[in-house]
Amino acid sequence: MTVTTLDPRTALVVIDLQNGLRALPGTPHAIGDVIERTARLAESFRARALPVVLVRVTSSPDGADATPGRAETPRHNHAMPAGWDEIVPELAGRPGDITVTKRNWSAFYGTDLDLHLRRRGVTQIVLTGVATSIGVESTARAAHEHGYHLTLATDAMTDLDADAHRHSTEKIFPRVGERGTTDEILELLAKTHA
Repeated sequence: MTVTTLDPRTALVVIDLQNGLRALPGTPHAIGDVIERTARLAESFRARALPVVLVRVTSSPDGADATPGRAETPRHNHAMPAGWDEIVPELAGRPGDITVTKRNWSAFYGTDLDLHLRRRGVTQIVLTGVATSIGVESTARAAHEHGYHLTLATDAMTDLDADAHRHSTEKIFPRVGERGTTDEILELLAKTHA
């Protein structure tokens, strides 16, 4: 893994760390560990007045805004409990943070994420969250396509499937950005954004 640079205007983008996903059995990293590592990154970004973007996924109660199309894997079709789509308390409620609501896998598609980033002069994204092979990978690919430099905090993301996580982190992410651990990113942030 080779985290080499963090641009002067780098944003932390956090994917789907919300109440309803907290109990999922993450692999290879426990969701609690992903939340803790992401919270450390968020505090460091906030301390340097760098943007923190908290992305949540939701849908209407009737499912009318669900992504259409046929798929072999059945869709989730039951009602979600109240508050399932709220950002976890460890990350929520900080002044200045940006919240983006998505209804698809990617945080870019159908949202104002790109607008928020460009208006703040952001040229690079540090990405964390769940699930590695779905929301995180879709957002990473879109960030690359939008021309952002990308750093992927591989120990601050997890999946429901270890092979899917490994494929994303080892095969896809090196093609769209640089990978590093939370500690490596924090160390580089301290050196470059004193």
